[in-house]
Amino acid sequence: MASPAPVIASNDGVIDAVKAALGNALLDAVEAMGEISITVARDALHDAMIALRDGKGLRYQQLMEIAGVDYPERPERFEVCYHLLSLTRNHRIRVKVATDEEMPVPSITDIWPVAGWLEREVFDLYGVLFEGNSDLRRILTDYGFRGHPFRKDFPLSGYVEMRYSEEHKRVIYEPVELAQDFRTFDFMSPWEGAEYILPGDEKAEGEPDVDTPKVTESPKDTGAGAKADAKAAEKSDEPGKAGGDA
Repeated sequence: MASPAPVIASNDGVIDAVKAALGNALLDAVEAMGEISITVARDALHDAMIALRDGKGLRYQQLMEIAGVDYPERPERFEVCYHLLSLTRNHRIRVKVATDEEMPVPSITDIWPVAGWLEREVFDLYGVLFEGNSDLRRILTDYGFRGHPFRKDFPLSGYVEMRYSEEHKRVIYEPVELAQDFRTFDFMSPWEGAEYILPGDEKAEGEPDVDTPKVTESPKDTGAGAKADAKAAEKSDEPGKAGGDA
């Protein structure tokens, strides 16, 4: 019986093939969770991508995605992650380079033209520069947007807010005004014994008397009895209702 899905190539031998193809440009190679991630020198990225595309036993013909990651505690705080796919081998690999706010990353638009928009996304959201991209401008945020919103030090509320003004008949920018401050949510269940007063508890006066619990020991405690039965037996002027005329 034929496989219901394309066979995914094994990771066996991939790291050795990458080491042979990239040489000193390869800084690190890791296999984890069934995936292979490699880190290459920033200045050697362009040649490394060509080697990964054309190298024997590699053949990663397609660029699927470029993503950014921000690690503010690192000297080179940004990681640019390239996700490549080998169509002939049905295998994926992740390529990473490190950079900062000032050092540009070589563009790979001449290898994969689709990288043009993907590099613009990383530039827009993180501020990473790409040397050789002839159209490096914002693509997701609006004209005049301040800062790069995916950086860890970007304020949660942003700098300005945008709205349509009926008075000016156009979209305008204004300083951010929050209707209420950000709340600190506590997801502890009150049944787990919270070490603070829950909302509403401050209205209680003293401790509950647990030695005399409220119980229903006779019909009068429930409202049942002859009086309730007589009321239920009364006929109503509205046919079809309980206790009413048929």
